[in-house]
Amino acid sequence: MKILILGAGNMGSFFVESLCLEHDVAVFDTDKTRLRYLFHTRRFVNYEQIEAFQPEMLINCVSLQHTLRAFEDVLPWIPETCMISDITSVKTGLPEYYKKTGRPFVSTHPMFGPTFANLKELSSQSAVIISESDEKGKSFFRDFYGALKLQLHEYTFDQHDQTTAYSLSIPFTSSLVFAACMKPQEAPGTTFKKHMETAKGLMSEDNYLLSEILLNPYTLPQLENIEQALVNLKNMIKEKDQKGLHAYFQQIRHNLRETC
Repeated sequence: MKILILGAGNMGSFFVESLCLEHDVAVFDTDKTRLRYLFHTRRFVNYEQIEAFQPEMLINCVSLQHTLRAFEDVLPWIPETCMISDITSVKTGLPEYYKKTGRPFVSTHPMFGPTFANLKELSSQSAVIISESDEKGKSFFRDFYGALKLQLHEYTFDQHDQTTAYSLSIPFTSSLVFAACMKPQEAPGTTFKKHMETAKGLMSEDNYLLSEILLNPYTLPQLENIEQALVNLKNMIKEKDQKGLHAYFQQIRHNLRETC
């Protein structure tokens, strides 16, 4: 298949490297320096090259804030039959946009960051395929993500954003708050070191990726849950309520058993 990748950032490069040996892949980026170390692929810097390539599938890998603009800029240069796709972490506005274009589409979300995940071993990672997508597109990504041994989930657009707010916003926020409290002081505790490792991994991600997750419209209710949980915990500590804390610990253990 002739596949065009928009954007040669972390995720764009990942898709190029993962697809180029099985497909005829081209990557487009207005920043030539990003194309320097991408091999086994065509490297495009203008739209005329895209038009000559005649892709069968377009995978939009630019950051969320530029996704719709990138689609708008490239659509006049690709065939009407070319399937368009995105990998954004928040799907707000995309269902309406895809409907407006009238083109075949597939929307997915590889739920890992190339700077944090071990790309040679992705079996512990997940990917979401949006159920409203074109069947051929879903089949393509099922095969692609399946070959990477990713755990696959299928959600509607709305279910995806709700799930993302729960599964990413909560740990992201917890790690951010933890890191925000850091100060130049030695802390030899094992639990502290584990939390620190997680926080450093999170902060190695791109700022746009982090903000995309946190600006999900479903994030705020999750933050309010965290806020209330902190208030409850603070009150028990303030009142030295050992019995209340023990009940609290039991409830948390129950929650963890039910979740896992």
